Amino acid sequence: MMPMTIPTLRPRLLTGPLLCALMAPAAIAQDPAAVDFNRQVRPILESACVHCHSETNQKGDYRLDTAEEASKTLDDGAGVVAGKPDESLLYTTTVLPADDDDIMPPTKDGPPLDKTQTDILKAWIAGGAVWPEGVKLEQKPRMDFVKHIKPIFETTCVSCHNPDEMKGDYDMTTKMAAFKMDGDYGDAIVPFDIEKSSVFVLVNHPADHDDLMPPAKSGGPLSKEQIEMIRLWIEQGAIWPEELEPLIAREATVVRPPNPDGLELIKKIHAFIVETSKEQTEADMKEYANVVPKTGANYTMTPIPGGTFMMGSPETEAGRKPDEGPQVKATVAPFWMGKYEVTWNEYLPFQTTPVDRYKDGAKKTPNPDDTPADIVSSPTAPYTEMSFGMGQDGYPAIAMTEHAALKYCQWLSAQTGHFYRLPTEAEWEFACRAGSATAYHFGDDPAQLADYAWYFDNSMEGYGDNQYQKIGLKKPNPWGLHDMHGNIMEWVLDQYDPQGHGSVGAEAVNPWVRPTTLWGRVAKGGSWNDDPADLRSAARRPSEEQWKNTDPQLPKSIWYLTDVKWIGFRLVRPLQIPSPEEMYYYWNSGRPEQLAEELAKGK
Repeated sequence: MMPMTIPTLRPRLLTGPLLCALMAPAAIAQDPAAVDFNRQVRPILESACVHCHSETNQKGDYRLDTAEEASKTLDDGAGVVAGKPDESLLYTTTVLPADDDDIMPPTKDGPPLDKTQTDILKAWIAGGAVWPEGVKLEQKPRMDFVKHIKPIFETTCVSCHNPDEMKGDYDMTTKMAAFKMDGDYGDAIVPFDIEKSSVFVLVNHPADHDDLMPPAKSGGPLSKEQIEMIRLWIEQGAIWPEELEPLIAREATVVRPPNPDGLELIKKIHAFIVETSKEQTEADMKEYANVVPKTGANYTMTPIPGGTFMMGSPETEAGRKPDEGPQVKATVAPFWMGKYEVTWNEYLPFQTTPVDRYKDGAKKTPNPDDTPADIVSSPTAPYTEMSFGMGQDGYPAIAMTEHAALKYCQWLSAQTGHFYRLPTEAEWEFACRAGSATAYHFGDDPAQLADYAWYFDNSMEGYGDNQYQKIGLKKPNPWGLHDMHGNIMEWVLDQYDPQGHGSVGAEAVNPWVRPTTLWGRVAKGGSWNDDPADLRSAARRPSEEQWKNTDPQLPKSIWYLTDVKWIGFRLVRPLQIPSPEEMYYYWNSGRPEQLAEELAKGK
C-alpha cells in the first residue's frame, strides 16, 4: 500500500483533554528520512495517545487512530502540520517544562516524554508526517521504566549482571552498560527493535532452551507478564531515565497469601442464607423492597412464576439473526428478578472502597473483625470514572465485567441472607417476554418501543448526546419489570454459542450453557446505543475481547470494561437455594481459568 501524508492543517490550540493522546515514548533518530512510522512513531502514539483519542473515546472530540482522523481540522488548533513540527502541538506540547499545566502527556498520566521520544515526533513531522495507508492504531499499555522494568531487572537480572559479577561480560546496573553493543549475544537493547535486542530474545526462549535468561536454575523463565512488559518497553523506545541511580539487586516480592474468598467462605454465606431465607414454595413469593445493609441503597425484587415458553425467535420474526434459533421449549423454575437494573447507588460502594487490594480483589491488609461481606473479592480502583460523566444517582451501573457483576451478587448475598446471582439466558428471556411470544413484550411493532425503552433514537432527549437514562422512567412489562428492552444491555450467565440454542435440546429444564471461555458470554436486552431490532426479547450479543481495548493495565483488569458504556446487570434470586459448591461455581464463573484451577484442586 502507498503511504499517505498528513495534510497541512491551519494552526489551532488543542486543549488538555485533546492532547492527552498526542504523546508517548519514541526513538533515537533525528534524521527525518530515518524515522519509520510503524517501528518508531506508532508505538509512541499507541502507548500514550490512543487511549484518549480513539473511536470509542474521543476526548476533545478528536481521534488519533487513523491518518484521516488525525489530520482533521478542529476549531482551536492543529495537532499535526506536515513539515512543520514547531507549528504542531503534537510536538510543541511535549517539550514544555515538566511543571507546565499544558505539558503532554499530563503529568498525572506518567513522566514526561524523554528527549529521544520528542525528537522522533519532531523528525517524523518534519519529514512530512508520513502515515502508511490503511494503518489503524490500537491502544497499548505505556511502559514506565521505574514502575514496570526496573523491578524486573533488579529482582531477576542484576544479581548476575553487575560490575562485580559481569556474567556474560554484561552489566545491567546503568543505562550506558545495559545498552551494550556487540556483546556475547549481540546488541543487548536496541530501542524499537525486539528482534535485535538480545535482552528480549534471551528471556523469550522456551523454558528448556540452553540460552534462556534467567536460567531455570536461577529462577527462570520470567512470567508471561514480565516478558510482555520488556517487549513493550523496547518497542516503545527502551526509555531509561538518564538521572536514575544504578540498579541494585533485590529479592523478589514475597509471595502473597491465598485469597480467602474461597469455598470455606461461601459455606459460611450459605449457612446464613439457609437460616435467613424463609420462602419454601412459589406461593410464598412476594415482591419485596430491600436495602443494601452496608450502604442503605434501595432495590426491589419482583417474583417471576415458573413456567414454560419458546426460547429464541421464529424464522419469520423481523430482524431475527441465525443465533436466535432453533426455538427451544424451555421450562424455568420460579425466581425473583430485580425490578430495575442495578444502579450506581447500589454498585458504586462495592466498586470503590479505600481498601488496598491485590488485582484479584483480595484485601492486602485483612482485619480480624472482617465479616464475610468484607472478605468477598472486590474491584481494584478504576482507571477512570466509570460512569463516563453520564450520571450516577438513579442511573444504571455500567462497564463492569461479568466477574465483577457476579462478585457484587456474592457481596450482597453475604449481607442480606438471600442468594443473588445473574440470570441465565432462559430466565432473562422468560422474564422479559412476560407471557408474550412476540418480538417485544408489548407486541411486534417497534413504533411502540419509545413507550417502554431507551434506544438510539430517543436516548438523547434533553441531553444533546446519546447516553443511558435513569431507571424506571419507561413503562414496565406485564410482570412489572422496567427497562428489559434498552437503556443498558444486561449480562446473563450463559456461554454464547454462535450456532444458537440447539445445544440444549428441543426441550430443556432450566437450560444453562455453562461458560468455558472468558469471552463470548451472552448479553441481552439491547441498550441506549442500539437500534430497535437489537432490543427484541430473543436478541443476544456475545462479549468480545475488544471491550477492553483501552484498558491501559498489564495484565488488563478483571473488573472493568473501559470500552463498553452500555452494559450492566440485573439481579436474580432463585426460590431454590443451591449448594455451597454450586454457589461457588456461580459466583466465580466469570473467571473460568481460575474456576478450572480451583476445581482441579478439589476446592
